Amino acid sequence: MSSAKGNQGNNVVLKHNYRQGREWIESSPEEKDLGVLVDEKLNMSWQRVLAAQKANHILHCIRRSVTSRSREVILPLYSTLMRPHLEYCIQLWGAQCKKDMVLLERVQRRVMKMLRGLEHLSYEDRLRELGLFSLEKSRLQGDLRAAFQYLKGAYRKAGEGLFTRANSDRTRGNGLELKEGRFRLDTRKKFFPVRVVRHWNRLPREVVDALSMEVLKARLDGALVNLV
Repeated sequence: MSSAKGNQGNNVVLKHNYRQGREWIESSPEEKDLGVLVDEKLNMSWQRVLAAQKANHILHCIRRSVTSRSREVILPLYSTLMRPHLEYCIQLWGAQCKKDMVLLERVQRRVMKMLRGLEHLSYEDRLRELGLFSLEKSRLQGDLRAAFQYLKGAYRKAGEGLFTRANSDRTRGNGLELKEGRFRLDTRKKFFPVRVVRHWNRLPREVVDALSMEVLKARLDGALVNLV
């Protein structure tokens, strides 16, 4: 093993080189863990780029090999072959940069444009016609479901102290409001227990008072229309 020092302003950066036998091992600025690509600054923009590229490549193959443009054919192909790439481990890397989220949403927009009979509708109206959500709302849906499970004690040990009930005397609200923290760094606001609080507090009382996950899912779908 050998090492080299480099000066960057007043900072000294120590770099190490490693080898296995006679072969030197090249360094890499990114590392893949459980299929998620993370760089040395914990930035996951490349993960979003690769996810969009994979989904677009599959979409290109569908366009070339499938002649039908009916919803009965295209939507199952999208859900089975493309959407898993756009949503794999999305809870970890999906809430960082707005531009990256637009990149993923653009993929779903392309699929919606393929569907025959909906050409006269906007993207949002096409989703409404099909009973679908944008990818942004789907991510929020997953966050709110997870928050519900934590608050109802499904993950009692792991969720202890994750959320704090707000002390409020307001007559308006859902009766189960959570405390919103204040943070100096914007990055902290993107963590799950922080980003979900504002949306949770806006839910109607009949949603947060659901007695089971099945009931929550049914009521949440209607409430999501006005949340994002």
